Amino acid sequence: MSIHTPDIKRVTTHIIQEMKARGEKISCLTAYDFSMAGIVDAAGVELILVGDSASNVMAGHETTLPITIDQMIYHATSVVRAVKRALVVVDLPFGSYQGNSREALNSAIRIMKESGAHAVKLEGGLEIKDSITRILSAGVPVMGHLGLTPQSIYKFGTYTVRAKQEAEAQKLIEDAKMLEDVGCFSVVLEKIPSSLTKQVSETVTIPTIGIGAGPHADGQILVLHDLLGINKAFKPRFLRRYADLNGVMTDAISNYIKDVKGKSFPNHQESY
Repeated sequence: MSIHTPDIKRVTTHIIQEMKARGEKISCLTAYDFSMAGIVDAAGVELILVGDSASNVMAGHETTLPITIDQMIYHATSVVRAVKRALVVVDLPFGSYQGNSREALNSAIRIMKESGAHAVKLEGGLEIKDSITRILSAGVPVMGHLGLTPQSIYKFGTYTVRAKQEAEAQKLIEDAKMLEDVGCFSVVLEKIPSSLTKQVSETVTIPTIGIGAGPHADGQILVLHDLLGINKAFKPRFLRRYADLNGVMTDAISNYIKDVKGKSFPNHQESY
């Protein structure tokens, strides 16, 4: 049932932070195109992420690394056109912000100006502090991302759970505090132990958004195509499928083919 009504105000970073303060969980999903974004927004999620996961989901790449800033702007623009209520956050793609804070600012400004999005997301902690600080100095809201950071997959060598060891866990906590201190409005925690998510969520005042990080985050996010069962090959432990659209779509297309070949489509009522 949709909760999207005309009198509901647009979700802002301030509202997201207020939700944490009163203990209300934050629902987040990805979207990459106009049609799906409109459905997600009307259903009532608070935050839509135009993720660089479009590289996998929409383009079929093995990793998120190949997607470009022009492609991210294309997806973000399509999403923003459909959204009336949710806060739209866009990933800065790999290579558009690491190691050069001026380039990071230019990338963030391009996304905000050309797509009309409301915030950007960057992966990493202390090593990208300068980039985050410079983007924030221009008035662009920033969401952080710690734990498993897919843009660093070749450094990690695996998509396994991160921060299981004490040293890495401590660094993650320190990075989360740093993100809060410099002014990020929230942080994604990906594929880390549930107990560490709880500790981080209780330590920082900004909302934590979990994916594969247990129930203690202030909100949860999933990739839309995974949740809907469109992508059947991806089966991580943390994923709950809420539909089997792969099966529904396959059946519909098969029935269409059968009707065309059987000469029952189009019929008289479907013709001019």
